[in-house]
Amino acid sequence: MDEKEIELIGDNHISHNTDTPMLPTAFNKTDAEKIKTIEYHFSEIMKELGLDLSDDSLSGTPYRVAKMYVKELFSGLNPENKPQLSVFENKYGYNKMLVDQNINIDSACEHHFLPITGFAHVAYVPKDKVIGLSKINRLVDYYARRPQVQERLSMQILKDLQESLDTEDVIVMISAKHLCVSSRGIKDKNSTTTTLVYGGCFEKKQYRADFLNIIDQPST
Repeated sequence: MDEKEIELIGDNHISHNTDTPMLPTAFNKTDAEKIKTIEYHFSEIMKELGLDLSDDSLSGTPYRVAKMYVKELFSGLNPENKPQLSVFENKYGYNKMLVDQNINIDSACEHHFLPITGFAHVAYVPKDKVIGLSKINRLVDYYARRPQVQERLSMQILKDLQESLDTEDVIVMISAKHLCVSSRGIKDKNSTTTTLVYGGCFEKKQYRADFLNIIDQPST
């Protein structure tokens, strides 16, 4: 691709994969080895920018960035960090919508490695299984902690919950700000991006309307 095509893909948030693209060698190295390698290369980037790494304030930056990438910001790339989704028998026979809203999103755009921040709203209609509420939050955070495209993030959460709960009746909405939009390119500080994916009963307009009405209610 030439430079124009590269910029076009990044600005349009194009992605052709529901799964995060990963190399087959992704986990051949330990976290410590990855941190060491990233530390070296990030120090080279800083030097290319003309920064003096002998300065006390900058000297530890390559290590801090490397550790942040591996242990925090992109920890969701490692399947060993995936939370165990505890599901339980629906003994109460509860069959109405269950909504978990305002779940924090802290992710990064895979095209520029700049932050994506916002909220996810998730709902499902139980059949035979229910899930611990905190597990939904943990699942959202797991998929957010990797270089992402918002559309893919929404679909990954949806697919995982549908499989875990053994039902198609799941809906996922994400509203987020992208620093690749607000701090570069058009530099729009106010816009947000919203994605909505769903299946099962939420294919019906009334179910989606009920969900959106709940989301629109002010928090108490």
